This record gives sequence, C-alpha cells and structure tokens, in this order.
Amino acid sequence: MDAIAGTFRTLPPVKTTVEELDDDRVKLSVEVDAAEFEPEVDKAFKKIARDVRMPGFRKGKVPRKVLEAKFGAGIARGQALEDSIPQYFMDALSEHEVDIISPPEYEITGGEEDGDLAFEAVVQIRPTVEISGYQGMTVEVPTLEPGDEDIDARIDGFRGQFGELASVERAAEDGDTVTMDIATTYDGEEVEGLTASDYSYRVGSGGLVPELDDNLDGASIGDELSFDAAHPAPDEDGDLSFVITVKDIQEMVLPELTDELVSDASDFETVEDFRNDIIEKLREQRLEQAHNMWHDLSASQLGELVEMDAPEPLVETEVRNRIEDMAQRLAQSGIGFEQYLQMMGQDIGGLMEQMREPSVSAVKVDMALRALATAEGLEATDEDVDTEFANLSEGTGIPVDDLKTQISTPNQLMLFRADISKRKAADWLLENVSVVDEDGNPVDKDALHPESHDHDHDHDSHGHDHADEEE
Repeated sequence: MDAIAGTFRTLPPVKTTVEELDDDRVKLSVEVDAAEFEPEVDKAFKKIARDVRMPGFRKGKVPRKVLEAKFGAGIARGQALEDSIPQYFMDALSEHEVDIISPPEYEITGGEEDGDLAFEAVVQIRPTVEISGYQGMTVEVPTLEPGDEDIDARIDGFRGQFGELASVERAAEDGDTVTMDIATTYDGEEVEGLTASDYSYRVGSGGLVPELDDNLDGASIGDELSFDAAHPAPDEDGDLSFVITVKDIQEMVLPELTDELVSDASDFETVEDFRNDIIEKLREQRLEQAHNMWHDLSASQLGELVEMDAPEPLVETEVRNRIEDMAQRLAQSGIGFEQYLQMMGQDIGGLMEQMREPSVSAVKVDMALRALATAEGLEATDEDVDTEFANLSEGTGIPVDDLKTQISTPNQLMLFRADISKRKAADWLLENVSVVDEDGNPVDKDALHPESHDHDHDHDSHGHDHADEEE
C-alpha cells in the first residue's frame, strides 16, 4: 500500500487521503464536492418518491420540489449519505489499494446538512508478517512400499470371508468369539436387554461396555466373572452390575490361500496375481496418502512459523466460509443444514467453535504464503496475470476481455495477483521442502506425483511409453 498521509491522491471533485494508524489500521479521509454529491441527492429523492403517495401524482412520479416542500431537503440528503458513502469508500480503497479485513467505522465530518461532503473511515488492514526457518523444513510421509504386515492383513481379511469358528481349550484372546450367559442388574432390578443365555460376543469388539472386553480377555471356559460398569445411557446415574459365565471359546479358522480359493472368489486365477494386485492397491493408497501429507504438512508447518496471532476478522471470515461450504455440500446431498445440526446434536455456536481451530491454522497458512512470496520475490508478474486470465477463460468459456472487465478495479486486481503469488509460494515450498519416510530416509518427491506412477504403470503394461508411440 502506497500510503502518503496528508497528500490528496486525486483532483476535485473527490479527494481522498489515507493515514496509517497503529494496530494494523488505516484512516481513509474522503471529501466530495457539493456539485459532485448533488446527483446522489437527486437519486435519493427519486428513491423516496417510489414509496410516496400524493394526490395528483402517480406513484413514483412526485417531483423533487414537491417532496422538498413537504418533507424538507434533509430527508433525501440522509438517504443519499447512506447510499453513497459505502461506494465512495470502496472507490478510495481501490485508489490506494488498501487490503481491508474488517468493515469500516464511518464518521461524517462535514456536509451532513449541506455543502461539501467529508467523512472518515477507520478500517483494519491485512497485517504484513515476516517468517524465518522455512528454508530447512522437513516433512514426514508414510513409506511408499507396503510392509508384509499390511499385505498379510489384506489377505487375512479376504480369507476371513470364508473362515469358520472352532472351539479351543485356551484362554480367550482378542478376536475370539465367546459364548456366555450374561445377567445384568441395575439398582437390584434385572436389565432385560442385557440378560441372556448362550450369548455370543467377539472379544475386543467394544460392544456393550468397555469393562466386558477387559474381563473376557484371558478368561477360560467355566469362569464366572463379576464386575460393575457405568450405565451406558447418559441420562442414567449409577452402575450396572454384571455376572458372566463363560461357556465356550471359539477362534476363527481361516482357509489356506490357494489358487482354487482365489479363482472361485475373485477376479484372479492365481495367488501370485491376487497378492500382486493387493500390493499395487496398497502402493496406490500409500502414494495418495503421502502426496496429500506432503502438501498438507508443508503448508501447516509453514503456518506455524507465523508468530503473531491470527487476526480475528480473518478467522471469523474463514469460519463463516467453512460453514457456508458445508451447507452447500449438504444441500447437494439433499440434507438441510438445520437437519444436519439436529442429527449431530449440535447448534450453530458449537459448530462455529469446532471450526475455529482449523480456521486459525488456515489464516496463518495464508499469512505465511504471502510472507514467503515477498521474501522469495514470487509476486505475480504481468505475464503471470495474463496466463491466469487465459486459464480462467479456457476453464469457464468466458472471453479473456470479459474476465478482465469483471476484474478491473485496482483492489480486485490486487487480490487477483495475491492469489497467484500464494500459489507460486506454495509451489516453491513444495519444491524446496525436504521429504522423508517414517524411517528418516529421503523420499524422491517426483515419486509422490500420482501421474508419474500412472506413467510407470503404462510403461510396464505395454512395454513402452506413449512418447515412443508418438515418435
């Protein structure tokens, strides 16, 4: 912002100045010549005339002189001030390229009754921050190659679809199915829904009450277990009393993974093909997870370098934007926003509080990206702007000239350039941040781009890449 306090930036009939105040605020002073303001008063009279009925005149056609005689000139001037001051303010913002983050506080300093109009507007602006430490940033992502445990878990999940329960002569473990008699009382009275014979329960499933899993783990056939647990209903006080008799313990016996099982129950003919497909899918999932963490952690760690508090107006705006986005997504799914709040047992205040922490982080990331762009000289060039307009035109089908007309004021262009600069800063950050896996080994960032794996897959499948075909 080029702020020169006390110097007019335009010639009459409208004069504007900007003065920097403390706490990231500025004061815009605007003076409007009486002749320049007169058309605004005339428009105000016409606006008032639309709602006035007077004998001898059609609605909306009462002349200004008649309205002045009946109501006085002040009624229209007040309307003109209300309607025009925000626009004069916006024009002054554009002239001085002031990046505001809160609504203005107006004070009319002259011309409230007649003559030249003068007013001041104090407004909070986006703070400028400096950050350090981003040059040596490192983020950790999952190892791209799946381990044997992950592969075996997927295979066991498949085998589990065809498993059978078999009784065992040992203590119960997580995953076993226990057959038991269960008797539950509350204040000495039997609890109907929690009393049963030959009740089957999988240890570790987290059903009923947590204490049930704790007591069954390690229990043997014939054991009688007694324990108390808090009532699961939130509106009930006191404890439930349980008496459990263990009658049988069964484990899941999984079938052997054979070509026959694979062929009968999947799209593959052999165990090798089936296993290779699992490995490939796990790699794709890990690649997507690592790619997202590379982006997300780079941004969040950069935001943590901002030492100042996130400005409250920006946080409030971010919270509102997030809630509006949520409401739109819910509407697209056919769910009303109020209906969603009822389903979740929340009110709007609770949701806004829930959104606050991620909103603070998002604001700090935005501030940090702007600071990084300035520090590394990544401001948007005229060529960047032209490229962005061309891309927007291609994506929307709107001619470039029409887009430039829509984004034409200095303030609009300032915000437009800021978005480009932040993207350049984000790209710079991803290129310069170090990436390691869980074991601290460096990760090739080129391998984190999904398209590179698609290309490798095409190469493996066809024996050559598409570039060879074109040549």
